[in-house]
Amino acid sequence: MTITIQELHLYSNFNELATDILSLAKEILPDRLLYLSAFTENEQVVLQLSEENDYIGIEEGMSLNLQDTVCCRIDFQSGMPLIFEDISKEPCLNDLREILTDVNINSYLGIPIVLRNGRIFGTLCAVHQDAKTFNEKSIKMVERIAKMFSYYLELESVAYRDHLTGLYNRRFLDKMFRENASFAGSILFLDLDGFKKVNDVYGHEEGDSVLKEVGDRILSIIDVKKLPATAVRLGGDEFILHISKHLTNGELADLADYILLQLSAWDDRLQDVNLSVSVGIVPYEAGGSNLDSLLKKADDALYEAKNSGKNTYCFW
Repeated sequence: MTITIQELHLYSNFNELATDILSLAKEILPDRLLYLSAFTENEQVVLQLSEENDYIGIEEGMSLNLQDTVCCRIDFQSGMPLIFEDISKEPCLNDLREILTDVNINSYLGIPIVLRNGRIFGTLCAVHQDAKTFNEKSIKMVERIAKMFSYYLELESVAYRDHLTGLYNRRFLDKMFRENASFAGSILFLDLDGFKKVNDVYGHEEGDSVLKEVGDRILSIIDVKKLPATAVRLGGDEFILHISKHLTNGELADLADYILLQLSAWDDRLQDVNLSVSVGIVPYEAGGSNLDSLLKKADDALYEAKNSGKNTYCFW
């Protein structure tokens, strides 16, 4: 799971710290262009450069197809840096030759930035238009700088993430909603039916496993439906799906039907529990309400869905 660009905008002093990180790395590799990048699911986004460079075609804010980047070749599981001292002599990069020639990069050092829980952030990179060597001491020092930066990211991430599922928490939802209050959208309040029995019959460890899987399924729903949406765990077995664009009631009903289908099908390990989900839905106009009011309305709609026999949805 990657850290989203949207999430970075909420981090305290992110730009200032990114500048400091690049400045430190620049003291170690003064003749290289350094940059910080972040990964989305499909793209690499250049967040910040150490300085402007007239020779290398990399700019702050540019997005690259992740599969067309050298950074995509880094082994993030091992955490090892990727080094090419003379790209022109690397046959393994033949498929990227034209792209690298266009941006005028011929030497590359890529340091992976990964949180301790395995979440990928991106890279700290050093590049030059000419073939250049990298000594082991410099590489180790830049790796330490990248690790320091990952600790900062981890601390900030903890503030906005649910520790069990990895979904966002209420604090993130509050901030994100304030930043997008000028747009129309919808709140879907999801509550599992029969979850208490999972804990009672199979134990809390299995209950936690189910909650994690629910989080994964909600993220999959967002991906399959290509929604501009945020998945939040409020606590217990309560989840929020916030959609930050206008959908018609018909579109929301279709989405709710899909959610019911995805969260009401479980394997044999829960055969003694009839686990499903109920959903309360509240569409809202741009600037038309505050989050607390919308959550109360969604909760009321959820209550109606529960009273209607569960495993269904209701609009407020």
